[in-house]
Amino acid sequence: MSLKKNKTENITIPKKLRRLTGSAISDFEMIKEGDKLLIGLSGGKDSLSLLHALLHFQRHAPIKFRLGAMTVDPQSGDFDPSPLIPYLASLGIPYFYVKEPILELAETQMQGDSYCSFCSRIKRGLMYKTARNEGYNVLVLGQHLDDLAESFLMSAFHGGRLNTMKAHYLNDEGDCRIIRPFVYVREQALARFAEENNLPVIVENCPACFSKPTQREHMKQLLAAQEKAIPNLFGSLLTTLKPLMDAQFYRKTD
Repeated sequence: MSLKKNKTENITIPKKLRRLTGSAISDFEMIKEGDKLLIGLSGGKDSLSLLHALLHFQRHAPIKFRLGAMTVDPQSGDFDPSPLIPYLASLGIPYFYVKEPILELAETQMQGDSYCSFCSRIKRGLMYKTARNEGYNVLVLGQHLDDLAESFLMSAFHGGRLNTMKAHYLNDEGDCRIIRPFVYVREQALARFAEENNLPVIVENCPACFSKPTQREHMKQLLAAQEKAIPNLFGSLLTTLKPLMDAQFYRKTD
């Protein structure tokens, strides 16, 4: 079946998702007039949902900003994000597809940290490089409230610190802002949105990442068990986490 232009015309962003995303963008002053936003697009439900949410705001927000997307293909095992290439072409926005043999690099360059940490660091560096080369001043990431809650517990349990991912901060070089518009949004809402709109989700199946349960997966299971007993768990966690999301709260930003 051939891909058609303007796929976003038939995709409606749910009112609650619009409200929560818009509130986060406003609360943390994420987008400014004339910004050029580059979305880190993995092909998962979160980043694809983020892409469509920002396309909605680009059409309807009172401020004007430009939007592009990029994907880092780590060339690892069964994870193949290349089907995103024709999909992004059908949306008509600038798209940058970067191949990097991260598994091979890890064999010779990884020192002490986990493969997931190494992979994340390499990908982030490539995103910064692409943003600089292509003139984008804002990098947009798709982490949601569940991710922030898991990071908070990992930091408290394993690092002895009250910390989580930041909603909006400036990188160390001072030339790129990083924003996370979904910090108020639950993962389940994004999964539902992606499924209802038949988004072309690329299932990540990295042999290094999924060979054994991670600390993050343990935190996810812990939170799921607690939410059964405390229905408003994530509402309370959002209140707790909101000050920690602010880059001004701590100097350490990520």
